[in-house]
Amino acid sequence: MEDYSLPHDSLFLGFDSSTQSLKATVLDSNLNLVTSEIVHFDSQLPHYRTRDGVYRDASENGRIVSPTLMWVEALELVLQKLSKSKLDFGKIAAISGSGQQHGSVYWKSGSSAILSSLDPSKPLVDQLGDAFSTKESPIWMDSSTTEQCREIEKAVGGALELSRLTGSRAHERYTGPQIRKIFLKLPEIYNQTERISLVSSFMASLLIGSYACIDETDGAGMNLMDIKQRAWSKIALEATAPSLEEKLGKLAPAHAVAGFIAPYFVERFHFNKNCLIVQWSGDNPNSLAGLTLNTPGDLAISLGTSDTVFGITSNPQPSLEGHVFPNPVDTEGYMVMLCYKNGSLTREDVRNRCAKESWEVFNEFLEKTPPLNGGKIGFYYKDHEILPPLPVGFHRYVLQGFTGENLDGINECEVEEFDPSSEVRAVIEGQFLSMRGHAERFGMPSPPKRIIATGGASANHSILKSIASIFGCDVYTVQRPDSASLGAALRAAHGWLCNTRGKFVPTSCLYKDKLEKTSLSCKLAVTAGDKPLVSKYGLLMKKRMEIEKHLVQKLGRA
Repeated sequence: MEDYSLPHDSLFLGFDSSTQSLKATVLDSNLNLVTSEIVHFDSQLPHYRTRDGVYRDASENGRIVSPTLMWVEALELVLQKLSKSKLDFGKIAAISGSGQQHGSVYWKSGSSAILSSLDPSKPLVDQLGDAFSTKESPIWMDSSTTEQCREIEKAVGGALELSRLTGSRAHERYTGPQIRKIFLKLPEIYNQTERISLVSSFMASLLIGSYACIDETDGAGMNLMDIKQRAWSKIALEATAPSLEEKLGKLAPAHAVAGFIAPYFVERFHFNKNCLIVQWSGDNPNSLAGLTLNTPGDLAISLGTSDTVFGITSNPQPSLEGHVFPNPVDTEGYMVMLCYKNGSLTREDVRNRCAKESWEVFNEFLEKTPPLNGGKIGFYYKDHEILPPLPVGFHRYVLQGFTGENLDGINECEVEEFDPSSEVRAVIEGQFLSMRGHAERFGMPSPPKRIIATGGASANHSILKSIASIFGCDVYTVQRPDSASLGAALRAAHGWLCNTRGKFVPTSCLYKDKLEKTSLSCKLAVTAGDKPLVSKYGLLMKKRMEIEKHLVQKLGRA
């Protein structure tokens, strides 16, 4: 039997460059946690004056960006924190990472020379201040490119044709529409740009001291890549902007090595010069890796700044909602995903308004209100929503006479407000009813075999109980809610192994027969809700989807 063990005493470092923070997770050769660190952008890099890690542009509806240099400075700061924790950087055999999906960075002409000659006696941020043709990176929360989305869809033969080609219809947050907007409205920036990176390939570029490829999985979040060929689509490129392929560079598999670590980090932080940088990928793909999600029928729900639902398939069917990406740890398979913009920040908004800014009070309210919430349904959009495509707004309805037995004669009545405890249950139930409804419509398993919950809110047992009741399956949690950085560390080990073997090997080889002894193991958190209640939630879901359809017809952006 082949030995897939990792070298004794070696370490593997995974980063997660997310909306609000940069996390680092270190695993040993047995895939157990050694240490972790985090830099919160708002509080630890306050001079950038971000709120929730972003700038919301008051002068342009829906424009949301982040300062590119903040991510550069965060990388140096998290490495300094790891150094103070006495981590021996010389033992790190490989590094990989996760980046918030869709965000883009615009390198100015001539910047490759700056990147390849960094001075280890100076901070990165001091040397890269003039490296970008725009210092603000559009990110996944941006919804200002509706016009460009429609133009791209029209050019390729319609929204469904674009989805079949690239895995998704055009979405405002996707990188292709963002690039087209810059090309049309800020042509001088586009013309000054020699390379466009995603957040993932940008961070990898810093680490190797040259432009890293975009990986095939994160590349699918751009409306630019043919998901079957795993290559740039000529028709999508032409529909977006001229001379785009040369600005994007080549694509690479997620398990490939981007390069050796740059001399800058060898001299400044004492990394081993043979430390490999494995291709970075997107946050959701890295979460899929970190959750070891490899069984069709299982779903993962990630509860963070955005909320996502994802699973795996070998036979994707792209449609007008949802997304298809190549699986980052399986060269033949795909991951399917639904994404909601209004996640933790919207839950926190309800907590602050209705529960005295306390999660304890929030959970008390959630527990004391009955399931189904007396037929109260809420739609809470603090930011423009992705799924469904609705603008900022709050919509509350009461289903008069609803008991969960049937929908005969049940009419909804719109109301201005709920009492605080009903508001709390409405924001939780509403999100998971929407997830269940859209997941079923997208062809995801119903009910799932199990759900693995991750992200910050997965630590909240009261919220997990609602998931189990609405979806009708057991809910598991992982030891650590930061599955993206954990997945990145696992992918660093996997990339190292593939590189050493000279071929792709299944990621499960790393933890086969020993998963329970690693930091990747998960445990049962809540058992499935009882079947009669699951059926009642099915009816509530059906009514919610009807109301949602009317709201989209009346207010939708698409």
